Amino acid sequence: MPDLTPYFDALDATWPAEEVIPCGPFTLRRSAGGGKRVTAATAQGPATVADIEQAERGMRDLDQLPMFSLRPDDGALDDLLASQGYASVDRTNILTIPAADLAAETPNPEQVSLAVWEPLAIQLEYWTEGGIGPDRISVMERADCTKTTLIGRHENSPGGTAYIGIHDDVAMLHALEIVEPARRMGVGTSMTIQAAQWAQAQGATTFCALCVESNTAANALFAKLGMQLAGQYHYRIKES
Repeated sequence: MPDLTPYFDALDATWPAEEVIPCGPFTLRRSAGGGKRVTAATAQGPATVADIEQAERGMRDLDQLPMFSLRPDDGALDDLLASQGYASVDRTNILTIPAADLAAETPNPEQVSLAVWEPLAIQLEYWTEGGIGPDRISVMERADCTKTTLIGRHENSPGGTAYIGIHDDVAMLHALEIVEPARRMGVGTSMTIQAAQWAQAQGATTFCALCVESNTAANALFAKLGMQLAGQYHYRIKES
């Protein structure tokens, strides 16, 4: 099994929770929104039912639903959570490629992206339309890493937006959003290539994207660009 630690470390650095809290064998994450990645607990070692119940209380004290992120070596915990009524959701692919390989591709010259930090109003509008609201923008803002956003272009107008952060030598693409008129026009392909070019220029050697397994369109885009499946993770959630 490949070591996925660099990718999870990059996830924590480029898409950080507001606070991380030790709780027995678990790390709890507190965030006012921002999605599962910044609110799910992760295990640092073997856990018992009593440990899970302690983590549940901790998450409820934070006004968050009990939720755990399960990584490939968490098989025993995964089974234990299932036995406690936790449902499995959002199996997510970790897709990677050497940054230099993707950066060597040629984007459509009419779809040149502009790298900017901080995000512009038009980008915030596009993200909002795609369901990426202020809580997720706050995640990007608090990330203490080398980072930028991209504004994609389609027919001489903005066509999309994305956020990229770098931790150590891993660049991670987040929040790629293509506006409806620019979809299926190659904008996502061009923006991903240019994200890798930016990342390589900052010293990154690996380019990574996280994509929910059920998002067939995004997975197809990344596969077409030569990105390979390094591994997966998923969540277990207890609704009641």
